[in-house]
Amino acid sequence: MERILPFTDDHNSFREMARKFFETEIAPHHERWEKDRMVPKSVWKKAGEFGLLLPDVPEEYGGAGGDFLYNIIIIEESSRVGNSGFFISLHNDVIAPYITHYATEEQKKRWLPKCASGESILAIGMTEPGAGSDLKNIRTLAQDKGDHFIINGQKTFISNGQCADLVVTAVKHENGSISLVMIEEGMKGFERGRNLEKIGLKAQDTSELFFNDVKVTKDNLIGKQGQGFRYLMQKLAQERLVLAVASVYSTELVQDLTLKYIKERKAFGQKIGSFQNTKFKMAEMATELSMCKVFCDQVIISLMKGENTTSEASMAKWYATEMQKRHTDECLQFFGGYGYMMEYPIARAYLDARIQTIYAGTTEIMKEIIGRSLGL
Repeated sequence: MERILPFTDDHNSFREMARKFFETEIAPHHERWEKDRMVPKSVWKKAGEFGLLLPDVPEEYGGAGGDFLYNIIIIEESSRVGNSGFFISLHNDVIAPYITHYATEEQKKRWLPKCASGESILAIGMTEPGAGSDLKNIRTLAQDKGDHFIINGQKTFISNGQCADLVVTAVKHENGSISLVMIEEGMKGFERGRNLEKIGLKAQDTSELFFNDVKVTKDNLIGKQGQGFRYLMQKLAQERLVLAVASVYSTELVQDLTLKYIKERKAFGQKIGSFQNTKFKMAEMATELSMCKVFCDQVIISLMKGENTTSEASMAKWYATEMQKRHTDECLQFFGGYGYMMEYPIARAYLDARIQTIYAGTTEIMKEIIGRSLGL
């Protein structure tokens, strides 16, 4: 089926280049990175050389000046090789927009060029030990000292936390309002905790961050003081949409791996794919995936038009991530005992899929948002 996204020849050429990068620079090394529990910083610089970082950021700030479809291409090609360690979409699609939309000209020129080259890696500090989806309950305190803030608190489950050079951090003021400030590598009192061990996403560094009397000048305040919660809410729709897109193409990879296996593997004297149950299950999953793909494409178009996609992005996120989880489980079943062995990609895909329905807002939170849009 022809896609409704308006890809041009330039987009298609970019896709070929991105596919080559992920096939040659990411896929062959992923197993080693999982053992190291870290993707080397050199990979980020290589991605910058290929023009894969901040493709939709204006050229004057170091980006490529393209549209959001270039970002989508990167997500799709990343997912197609099973990349779950190099969190390029977090850098491009989730965090960089806070800088491009809310930072001052001076801040953009100070931070974005190095983010585009891969010299600086981005992370976002929202989640705390006592505040996950309920961001209003964060406790990291920013005391106003006139020309600077003194920040105390901690964050947890921070993706890119070990390797990040710049951390967009949500802080609370004494009056209860929330702001976003940029905390930079090397600031006194900014410390990283352990690289957390997870059941999946093993190549991706996820950390605790600690702030002990960190002095942050107001030159690092992103946007207006006290408007941080509004900024976070405005950008979460895009974050949820790109996660949905990643889930769609991760699911496609799982189905492709399974189709190849069931066409070759035999049981009871015939190929597994020839059994009626197998045919029906694969037919159901292929249909659901195709329908989800079309919906996500439509939401992408709406987002690019500047329309409010809060509800639709939530629909895409909960449905695509739950679909990924279900389909990966169903497909693993066809592999039998081999599916339980880590040497088979389906096993890693199964572990990696579990987080999708949790981060960037749980499935339950997505349904709550959709329910509110219905006036409930």
